Amino acid sequence: VHIQTSRALMVISLLLGFFGIIVSVVGMKCTKVGEEDPATKGRIAVAGGVLFILCGLCTLAAVSLYATQVTYEFFRESTVPINARYEFGSALFIGWGSASLTMLGGSLLCCSCPAKEQRGQQYYRQSQPSTAREYV
Repeated sequence: VHIQTSRALMVISLLLGFFGIIVSVVGMKCTKVGEEDPATKGRIAVAGGVLFILCGLCTLAAVSLYATQVTYEFFRESTVPINARYEFGSALFIGWGSASLTMLGGSLLCCSCPAKEQRGQQYYRQSQPSTAREYV
């Protein structure tokens, strides 16, 4: 049962990551989609970051669930010899690392949204007064 649950969480994580990539690319400043409103583009980027954080949490839950089950089975008194029991492999450590990096990337995307006081602010270039110009 725990293997099927881990598989389901990993599939959900893959789907969330795929949609997170799509939403984040749309929310980047270098794309032309939704170019007329930078605040909307910031919110789209934050939505992509939230999807990445959820993706990382699903990955972390799946890997940790499997590691908990492996630890439980290893220390349980059974008739299975010690050399035939499962142990932590490199895939678990890769899973923990990828979950951490995915959540870090999602949190960085969430920090890219402009602050409330800067959202509607426009900056205009002030022209020089005519007296400051020198004619040669």
